[in-house]
Amino acid sequence: MTQLTRTFAALSDPTRLSLVETLIASGELPAGALAAQATISAPAISRHLKVLREAGVVRQRIEGTHRFYSVDAGALARINSWTMDHRSFWGASLDRLDGMLALDPEGEDQ
Repeated sequence: MTQLTRTFAALSDPTRLSLVETLIASGELPAGALAAQATISAPAISRHLKVLREAGVVRQRIEGTHRFYSVDAGALARINSWTMDHRSFWGASLDRLDGMLALDPEGEDQ
């Protein structure tokens, strides 16, 4: 499994995606703050954070008994790069489709 595949797999879960969105909006947060905002148990949040950490989406910083989480900028860069690569593909494909539709604007077969 590639790093990008692990990233997308980790983000495919709505809870994990929500955690990442919270970290993007708020910056580094302690695990307790993330758990306090969630509708699931603290142990469940901890398991989700572990998946995100192992996928390289978030970083963990330990300070005493506290664990702080932040989004790994490299993961966001990989997603952005993949999206931009595919955007150019789909842009060209949609341009070709637009050209074909312009040849027959009524959509009628001849």
